[in-house]
Amino acid sequence: MSSSTTTSSAVPVSGQPRSSTDRRGILFIISAPSGTGKTTLCKQLTTNLPGLWHSISYTTRTPRSGEEHGRDYYFIKERTFQEMIERNDFVEWAHVYGHLYGTPWKSLTEKIDQGVDVLLDIDVQGAMQVKKRFEDSVSIFILPPSMTVLKSRLQTRASDTPEEIQRRLQKVKEEVWSYREYAYIVRNEDLGRSLRDLESIFWSERLKTKRLNMTWLENNFILDDEQKTGDRKDLP
Repeated sequence: MSSSTTTSSAVPVSGQPRSSTDRRGILFIISAPSGTGKTTLCKQLTTNLPGLWHSISYTTRTPRSGEEHGRDYYFIKERTFQEMIERNDFVEWAHVYGHLYGTPWKSLTEKIDQGVDVLLDIDVQGAMQVKKRFEDSVSIFILPPSMTVLKSRLQTRASDTPEEIQRRLQKVKEEVWSYREYAYIVRNEDLGRSLRDLESIFWSERLKTKRLNMTWLENNFILDDEQKTGDRKDLP
């Protein structure tokens, strides 16, 4: 990938000025066991919430039925993936169920610097790597109602062999131990309720004081006109 600057931009991609509470974008990390409904929830979130962009990962696995290159994943050859690793193109990358998955640096950081919130759905292993590099990220773990329900969902979708299903269920037991590393936990028993819970998390994080543009707040409510026009470099 070509190099890019990561300094904060004054206007987003659309060219329209951002709001008076202008801020950097937030990185939201969502992890969930396979079959939990994560994909459906993430797609609905990006539809419902303005200013949210769903990051697309690269993978060496073949597309499943209904998946499209550039929409669900970037499906590439392993040789191409290895070349991207050598160029340090990934925020993180990992082996998952025999295939390589990676999150690209460039598009993710550009969106954040433009004030766009980024939704990254990723496995636990990758999430731990990303959290180390983006300490201000917001992590959410989605759980199924129970292991019994999850097993039934995996069997119903009929995309995995019985051996693969058993391997996925074992991995779930291992991943659930990482729940303490996540800021929020959402139990997806009812899709509508889970979606509302997730939307509440996103809106709450956007309204946190630490994420607001303090320059705008000070200029409008604290500083006198003389202070606004003066040199403010020495202000704390």
